[in-house]
Amino acid sequence: MVQGSRVYTVEEFEAIIEQSESENRLLELIDGEIVEKVPTELHSIVSGNIFAELREFVKLHNLGRVVFEVRYHVPGDEANARIPDVSFTGVERLLPVVEKGAVPQMPDLCIEVQSPGDSPKKMRDKATYYLENGARLVWLVYPKKRMIEVQYPDGEFDMFSAGETLTGGDVLPGFAMPVSKAFEA
Repeated sequence: MVQGSRVYTVEEFEAIIEQSESENRLLELIDGEIVEKVPTELHSIVSGNIFAELREFVKLHNLGRVVFEVRYHVPGDEANARIPDVSFTGVERLLPVVEKGAVPQMPDLCIEVQSPGDSPKKMRDKATYYLENGARLVWLVYPKKRMIEVQYPDGEFDMFSAGETLTGGDVLPGFAMPVSKAFEA
């Protein structure tokens, strides 16, 4: 049901995803284009591993909310309703749980796991969008390279590979995960 080259508004997109033929499909709006996410098993394993590590840490320390494949829409942006693979919002910014539609703000941390069709440039473009719209940290995860790129709002970035430890920085103080854990089968 990807709609082709037509540009859609968030309102039109929301109407399309309410249709029965969109049921059970993971659709997002990127710069006015409707894009269907079709995760592979590898993508899901890596996303799940990161989600599990984050959720355990966040729950233990009562830091906020970690979610999997939730849609976010920044008010005033009529061309985007994005779905990071995993995201975290700190307790101080939590809104009531959204039961229908997109969360109306960016989370503090967005995590994108590379899919087969995602180039590093496409991944970095996603990071730029998230950071320009309120995210405080973005992790770009490259399963085939077994690397995680951390993007910061000031344009700086760090690369972590197997054998190194990924931390949560100022967004998740005290969080530490061996990079290799993200890629365990």
